[in-house]
Amino acid sequence: MDYTRMSQQSFMYLLGRAQDFIRRQDAQLLRAIPPEERLLVTLRFLATGETLSSLHFQYRLGISTLSGIVADTCRALWDVLCPEFLLLPTVEKWIEHAERFWTVCNFPNCLGAVDGKHIRIIKPKRTGSEYYNYKKYFSTVLMANSEADCKFVAVDIGAFGRGNDSQAFKNSDIGQRLYGNQFIFPMPRPLPNTEGPPQPFVMVGDEAFQMCQNLLKPYSSRDLDHTKRILNYRLTRARRTVECAFGILVS
Repeated sequence: MDYTRMSQQSFMYLLGRAQDFIRRQDAQLLRAIPPEERLLVTLRFLATGETLSSLHFQYRLGISTLSGIVADTCRALWDVLCPEFLLLPTVEKWIEHAERFWTVCNFPNCLGAVDGKHIRIIKPKRTGSEYYNYKKYFSTVLMANSEADCKFVAVDIGAFGRGNDSQAFKNSDIGQRLYGNQFIFPMPRPLPNTEGPPQPFVMVGDEAFQMCQNLLKPYSSRDLDHTKRILNYRLTRARRTVECAFGILVS
């Protein structure tokens, strides 16, 4: 279905999962909008970025009604799909991620790459400059952790655009879990092909993030020796997976 940019099978799957949460009862003199139409409106809005004013003429629904439908349906989709598709990884799953990073990016003991992306939005009412970012437009921040195959493992959405990535990450659910040692990570182990002391498993980020035991960032670009250059190169190669994941999402 070009209209919603998904197949009919995918549409029916989403409808089956969410219809009990978006169905409304008929009033005495007013027929409720059926779940099929609610989902269709929402998918059209998400797939094309059409304005509510445009959808208002297509579906002959009030703009305020459309606004409520999109918000309610998005919330329902998140509630029913998040527990299945964005589960917190188990220790075994973290180890699988680490092995994959070693195979694809040649970076050991890596559990994921973290970064933030500014999503352009229309300025919300009565928010002042909260969402106005350094790129000179209004945005909200999508903070994400991805695995080696450019798939999101954990996401946090909705930080104010005016903050930097480090601030948004600290305030996100991912950052609070990471800095608070709430993730159940595997026990430290020696790096591959070495018999050295056990090293912790880490996530990798860019220079904007604050380091901790389980978060690694590159060395400063000044006064780099050969060893530090190699580490920066490998870390950047691992970190680009989250950049690629954002690129795929945008496309």
